[in-house]
Amino acid sequence: MRSLVRAAVLRHLLRHPGQLILAVLGVALGVGVVVALDLAIESSRAAFKASSETVAGRATHVILGGPDELADSTFAAVRLAAGVRASAPVVEGRLTSPSVPGRSIRVLGVDPLSEGPVRPYLLGRSGGGGDDASILIGDPSAAFLARSLADEAGLQSGDSIPLRAGGGVTWIHVVGILDPTDEVARLGSADLMVTDVATAQELLGRVGRLSRIDLVLSAAEEPVALERLGAALPPDARIEPAGARAQTMVQMTRAFDLNLTALSLLALVFGMFLIYNTMTFSVVQRRELFGALRSLGVTGRELVGGVLFEAVVLAGVGSVLGLGLGVVMGRGLVDLVAQTVNDLYFSVQVGSLAVPPLVLGKGLLLGVGATVLAALPASVEAATAPPRRTLRRSFAEESARRMAPRVAVTGVVLLLLGGGALLLPGVGLLVAFAGLFGVILGMAFVVPFVTAVAAEALAPALGRIGGLLAAMAARGVRTALSRTAPALTALMVAVSVTVGLGTMIQSFRQTVVRWLDHTLQADVYVSLPTTVAARAEGTIEPELLERLRATEGYVGLSTYRGREFEAPSGPARLVALALDPRGEGAFRFLGGDGAEDGIMARFQEGGGVIVSEPFAYRNGLAAGDSVSLPGEGGAEKLAVLGVFYDYGSDRGVVIMPRLLYDRLWADRGVTSLGFFLPAGASPDELVRRLRSAAGRNGDAGLVIRSNRDLRAATLEVFDRTFAITGVLRSIAFMVAFVGVLAALMALQLERARELAVLRANGLTPGQVWKLVTAQTGLMGLLAGLLAVPAGLILAVVMIFVVNKRSFGWTLQMEVEPMLLLQAVGVAVLGALLAGVAPSWLMSRVPPAAALRGE
Repeated sequence: MRSLVRAAVLRHLLRHPGQLILAVLGVALGVGVVVALDLAIESSRAAFKASSETVAGRATHVILGGPDELADSTFAAVRLAAGVRASAPVVEGRLTSPSVPGRSIRVLGVDPLSEGPVRPYLLGRSGGGGDDASILIGDPSAAFLARSLADEAGLQSGDSIPLRAGGGVTWIHVVGILDPTDEVARLGSADLMVTDVATAQELLGRVGRLSRIDLVLSAAEEPVALERLGAALPPDARIEPAGARAQTMVQMTRAFDLNLTALSLLALVFGMFLIYNTMTFSVVQRRELFGALRSLGVTGRELVGGVLFEAVVLAGVGSVLGLGLGVVMGRGLVDLVAQTVNDLYFSVQVGSLAVPPLVLGKGLLLGVGATVLAALPASVEAATAPPRRTLRRSFAEESARRMAPRVAVTGVVLLLLGGGALLLPGVGLLVAFAGLFGVILGMAFVVPFVTAVAAEALAPALGRIGGLLAAMAARGVRTALSRTAPALTALMVAVSVTVGLGTMIQSFRQTVVRWLDHTLQADVYVSLPTTVAARAEGTIEPELLERLRATEGYVGLSTYRGREFEAPSGPARLVALALDPRGEGAFRFLGGDGAEDGIMARFQEGGGVIVSEPFAYRNGLAAGDSVSLPGEGGAEKLAVLGVFYDYGSDRGVVIMPRLLYDRLWADRGVTSLGFFLPAGASPDELVRRLRSAAGRNGDAGLVIRSNRDLRAATLEVFDRTFAITGVLRSIAFMVAFVGVLAALMALQLERARELAVLRANGLTPGQVWKLVTAQTGLMGLLAGLLAVPAGLILAVVMIFVVNKRSFGWTLQMEVEPMLLLQAVGVAVLGALLAGVAPSWLMSRVPPAAALRGE
């Protein structure tokens, strides 16, 4: 009996290949999007992990400093005072080269005489002389270059490569090629250049400073060594396990990863509704078959098992195709993810797509699980209905209309519960995702009732406008609610996702545009080339800095010094500003009410610091609190004067006046400059003068841009950051179209006998075509109109809940009318196109043949 049931339920799909293909495609798209995003994220993580492990070598611990890093003398204290011989100083940073445009080079400065215990892969290079790295000591311009970099630049051992460093160009002599035999070391060293410590300090503008000191400690010697190091190290130094820093860097991207996860879950949600729609139609179309099987002795459990078996088969085929589609899509998305990580967090080179089995298993589980869950209500309904009623189609429609108000009440309850979960303070993102799913599900449950009410209300008006056929089309939507409601629900959810994502992107962009208009107060900005677009890096050479200051034509100057530090919430940015009074209006503070003037006056006097909104959000701070910052003499507790809006980084920024910074640290470097012009002066003229003053440095890549150009470059970074969201929105549009095509084609084909009766009663083929087109168009219009408020609710959740808890940003919601019209248009167009084929087929099938089911 079980085999008979399975054969019966599968035969229907095999007899309707178009519906089968669309159902499998729906599952494949849902799984493919989730898998593609996961693969892109995992590939970026794997690339960074390989890079970190390769550079760390065999180190078990690292010694790190404060914002001003470690002095050279710290290494002597580690070797002599603490007696830790297995130690190696490191200077690390990134530079760019005209020889490899679009890529950054990771410069690793080492002490060749100390490297033996830490990084033995340095011996695995080809070319050059000697069996160790001591060759770097004799030549201050010497370096080892990674094989992939050398091949890309067309270099061999003995050639030279130009580097942009300190605003100038420095030529480095390639004395060896890094070509490790170990696969992890090979991948992790793909962007690496190894030099002597002193050479790296010169290149990176860190003379006398070390990025870290790597240690190799056995378990037996670790307790004693750590105790000695604690006594020998300066107050601002700290010791961490070697993997802690890499883990910290990965945590920097946690908010970005979670946001992508939210988007992939949205893709899965509308994929589930598409699957639900397909399975519901599959059951409704075979009510007579199921009634006959029940009459022949098939139990409800056997029938549920048969329908679920069908769902598993569909899910299996669709999920396998989805895994392949996800790998293909992931190859395209990985570059977008890597570019966003490079723009916002740190530079990482992703050479290939990592395909971990766990991600594929997750995609397969989600595809099968979502399909089975989506099919369960339909299978239970088919199994529990009495056979006599199952054979009566009118009973199904009466039941659907009777249940619509109850389902709507359930939807309202789900909306309230989901909204309540989202509004709860301090809940995690997992609860927020559950609340978001509740909101979407609640909106979907309201659709049948709203559809029935709207169709009944529109029927008289449409009859007056379009005649009897228009009125029949409207009433047909209501009378066939068991078939029209699932189609409308699937289409509404898919289109609402596109509305929500589009509104979120538009709101974010307009918020950033207004923020840039307010923040970019200077007329011309000068900085060094950077490998991370979201922040300025490096130190402008003192001689170059003086030449720039001496340039004529400006009336005010602000200087910026940016450094990294470790906050309780993770890595954050410390900025020292020597702020010209003309630039005080660059900050908008939370609370407002004219308090900005008082805050900036106290700030300029050195009374405390101001912190960005993400930093305050992640660390639980508000104006009037205090924040602890690492100083050269130990931790310094400073007053928080205000919290300002900032959309440049989700990591958080602490800004202090330069005079306070100079009291706490010996660092006198400058990272970037902002020049203010007199009224009516041309920024382009000052840009020309500054480039002339920079001389060779200007030609070497010193970035000198007007306010207008910097604003355009920032928006370009923003657009790159949201490129993935745009791709997902396009996929959502595609899924919406597939959803409406599958749903409405199945609906209209299932109405073949009904339309045959109308043909037999005198309806012409043209009138059949008009009736079907009017009904599908009306369904598309209703779905599009319902998708607008649903999408706006989704946008509110994404903007004010998910984004706030992911990044800590307060965004201003912007609703673009054209976006809403576009969404409604897609729904209507998709519905009309879906009705073309069925109406054409049914208008040409003889009524007698259609009545016989031929």
